[in-house]
Amino acid sequence: MIESEDRQTLVPFNLKHVLEQVPELKKLDAKLSSVSFEQPLDSSDIEPEHWMAIAEIVKQNYEEYDGFVILHGSDTLAYTASALSFMFEGLKKPVILTGSQLPIGMIRTDARENLITAVEFATLRMHDEPVLQEVAIYFEDMLYRGNRTKKFSTEAFDAFISPNYPKLAKAGVNLNFDFNELFRCEREEFSVQDGFDNRIAVLTLFPGITEQLVTAVLTNENLRGIIILTFGSGNAPRHQWLMTAIESAVKRGVVIVNVTQCAKGNVEQGKYETSVGLLSAGVVSCGDMTLEATVTKLMFLLGQSDDSEWVRDRIATNLKGELSVS
Repeated sequence: MIESEDRQTLVPFNLKHVLEQVPELKKLDAKLSSVSFEQPLDSSDIEPEHWMAIAEIVKQNYEEYDGFVILHGSDTLAYTASALSFMFEGLKKPVILTGSQLPIGMIRTDARENLITAVEFATLRMHDEPVLQEVAIYFEDMLYRGNRTKKFSTEAFDAFISPNYPKLAKAGVNLNFDFNELFRCEREEFSVQDGFDNRIAVLTLFPGITEQLVTAVLTNENLRGIIILTFGSGNAPRHQWLMTAIESAVKRGVVIVNVTQCAKGNVEQGKYETSVGLLSAGVVSCGDMTLEATVTKLMFLLGQSDDSEWVRDRIATNLKGELSVS
């Protein structure tokens, strides 16, 4: 984003503006080229079709370039990174998303350092192959797995966290990787699997939630998937009407999954009595997945198949390093 001419609002910018503001990019030992949307987009306006458009750009240029850096607004950055991670099969090159908290062009902007270092990470090779071979997010000295990351601050430069997975690398005087945490895909040939079904809902539980509200969501015939944001390690009120409504939706073929409202930790259905009913009703635990990863993964899987049992199985399976396996 950049400041508007009247400096009253922030507006999207054309990518050519970046090269004018960050001339240091020309000093890197890398041949750089850029592609941008015809109409710049605010990240709050991002839709699944934009994820597919970004993936298609990577696909069309995959053989010609050694890595990709995607400039993206921070608000939905984690959603896009997660979505791309599920779309790419056989990824053997770095795809790094980055952005900034202060617009490029402002005196104290963090955009310059984030962009320069993201490009540096994307160029690193070892044993004649890229060090990074997954979708990642770089922000304020830290490189994170894209589908493990979430934005937690509207003000701090270190706006992102990876609450349930270690950072992939840290930028200081040197760029230091934690090689044990890097993801490697077994499939050799690169391809893009697109298609998202956004007929899902996120139901956040809270003390005092009403039967009318829950029923309105769970009986919606247009929905194929529902994410329930639960308390603690996957707990919910033990109202019989709640369990009956959930069980009825599951029997209709709706995929219902359990994600904790806590930023750190994981769902353990059955650990407490207040989660036994969810387990019995057919709710699927998403373990320690972030909401961003769960939303995009559920839409992606529903877009691949009409078989709800297949989706239920795959949503609880670690596909791209988004889920810890005990």
